[in-house]
Amino acid sequence: MTEMKLAFVSASTEDAAEARQALVARYGEVPASQAEVVVALGGDGHMLETLRSAIGSGRPIYGMNRGTVGFLMNDYRAEDLPQRIRDAQPVTLYPLRMRATCRDGAVTEGLAINEVSLFRASAQAAKIRITVDGVVRMEELVCDGVLVATPAGSTAYNLSAHGPIIPLGADILALTPISAFRPRRWRGALLPHSARIMFETIRPEKRPINAVADVMEVRDVVAVEVWEDRSVRLTVLYDPEHNLEERVLMEQFAP
Repeated sequence: MTEMKLAFVSASTEDAAEARQALVARYGEVPASQAEVVVALGGDGHMLETLRSAIGSGRPIYGMNRGTVGFLMNDYRAEDLPQRIRDAQPVTLYPLRMRATCRDGAVTEGLAINEVSLFRASAQAAKIRITVDGVVRMEELVCDGVLVATPAGSTAYNLSAHGPIIPLGADILALTPISAFRPRRWRGALLPHSARIMFETIRPEKRPINAVADVMEVRDVVAVEVWEDRSVRLTVLYDPEHNLEERVLMEQFAP
């Protein structure tokens, strides 16, 4: 069996850095551009960062948890890593693309693997008009914010905002309000993955809003368009006994 070409990337924490040093000493490494698989060591934030850096490369990512939650990661074990990777099951993720227009006319695009979120940027509640596929579905949402989450991101901030958990193969996006004031009882919507969602800021000069694609923030937006970009394909590898689909399912039965 030929030796597997691995690249190791770690978060800046001491645990992650020590794990990387131990794994490189044990298995050797090649530059990421020459690797068959990139091994990410850290938490979920580091995994998202590694996935973003892999866009366009086609290289799969195998993560091991050296962070806190590690929902997107496999358990950390130094033993038999090449065989674990050979046995791992691939999961394909498609990110959201955000196109945000600011009050000064500037347009910024970004990709989000978990979610695109809009937040009020002042003491005033946000007022947002929501259009889906060219049809105004909500004339005015008064809230702290609103988000669109992928299935992979549905167990992250979306779940904390009381949004639904979505199975990975469901081809659905979650549209979830954050502390909705009017309509008070609106809990969001499930949309097909092909939907194009437009958020428009109502009275942006009085009620400014910022938009965030995972960690990239755009300030003072007046319009934000969000859609799933299937031209971008990311592959993540998971141990068969605890793959991402199973983790998402388990979250739905968590106490």
